[in-house]
Amino acid sequence: MKTFHCTCGNKLFYENSVCLSCKREVGWCPVCKGMHAMEPDGTGGYRCTNPECESRVVKCFNYATQYVCNRMVENPGQLPTQLPLCDYCQLTETIPDLSVEGNRAKWYELEVAKRRLLYQLDQLGLPYSQPIELPLSFDFKEDIEPVKQGKVIVRKGERVFTGHADGKITINLREADPVEREKQRVSFGETQRTLIGHFRHEIGHYYWQLLVQDKDEKAYKAIFGDHESPTYSEALDQYYKNGPKPNWQESYISAYATMHSWEDFAETWGAYLDMIAVLDTADNTELLELPGEDLQSTQLDELLARCVDLSIRVNEVNRSMGLPDLLPETFTPPVVEKLQYIHRLIKKGRKKSK
Repeated sequence: MKTFHCTCGNKLFYENSVCLSCKREVGWCPVCKGMHAMEPDGTGGYRCTNPECESRVVKCFNYATQYVCNRMVENPGQLPTQLPLCDYCQLTETIPDLSVEGNRAKWYELEVAKRRLLYQLDQLGLPYSQPIELPLSFDFKEDIEPVKQGKVIVRKGERVFTGHADGKITINLREADPVEREKQRVSFGETQRTLIGHFRHEIGHYYWQLLVQDKDEKAYKAIFGDHESPTYSEALDQYYKNGPKPNWQESYISAYATMHSWEDFAETWGAYLDMIAVLDTADNTELLELPGEDLQSTQLDELLARCVDLSIRVNEVNRSMGLPDLLPETFTPPVVEKLQYIHRLIKKGRKKSK
């Protein structure tokens, strides 16, 4: 993740909506693709202060009215009567009930994680929006308790499951509650459970359907196993009955990855995106220097070596504060083989998107 600079020289981060030094409004410019201070243009719109850009822009509707976004939309001329949604906010089809106290704050956290995911997909050059066969969208929903009057149910309840289906990623709103998320993390014995982790896992299922299904299944099966036998429901029952496979650390990135071939792929995909995100941030903040013009031009062996070196350093820093390891994964030879497959798959998918 890159950092940018305000016109006053202060450093700007990806979530900023105001410069903490000079108090200028800040936004993501879709034209020059960076975080910059935005100067009002006197007509209700703004001008990007990047001297190499200076484009006319307006705030995303969710920035101006809901305060859950910080992206701008290009304004080619006359100020629109209705502020548009930015390209990222257009992908959210269902938002939480904002009449419920606390839901707006949770929605904000979900949008922050979603923006980081989409930023990374853009950096990798992966397709996810029209015109493609499986456009991506998001639902942010909460469980609904049934309402009864006496013995009569006047409103049916709904239990929301975080997951992916045919291009739609659904995230249960409780995952944006740090207390509930920590309970789930401990309950399931996970080393990490984060909002961005959910997004990176579920987008793995999305890209399996987009890039693997009916396109590369033979090569996929050779690495991850047969996703058709056992069936997903059979594997799910077996996993929750007996737990993960013995000695799973030798061949899998996580315990949950042992459940089914699809989950192995999604967990490994998520770990790959974690690695790329951490290395990209470390490179841009000068914690380390990566070779090559971008991470996708670098060989996986080199990326893994840099990641292991970085993890040793930052994990020790975390341990000195009594915190969990930042990068707990172990890259055994079978896991590396799976990561190599994903590395190649992303390169193939990237070429198709251009």
